[in-house]
Amino acid sequence: MIFFMSVKIRLKQLGSANRRTFRVVVVEEAKKRDGRVLEEVGFINPLVKPAQVLLKHELISEWIKKGAQPTLAVKKLLEDAP
Repeated sequence: MIFFMSVKIRLKQLGSANRRTFRVVVVEEAKKRDGRVLEEVGFINPLVKPAQVLLKHELISEWIKKGAQPTLAVKKLLEDAP
């Protein structure tokens, strides 16, 4: 029997408690928040003003075409990004 895992595009936390930064990653839904990822597709540093957001739109669109579902936080980032 073959099971297909759902793939999500979500945030991965980095840094210490008061110095958080995030990576936008493609990961299987069942994996932990900071677990092994399939691919890194962006970076967010909310500590600088304005927040530094770097997204690889080509890779994100390819993963969405393959069936990956972005989380609500990532959807908002994609809508706000230029």
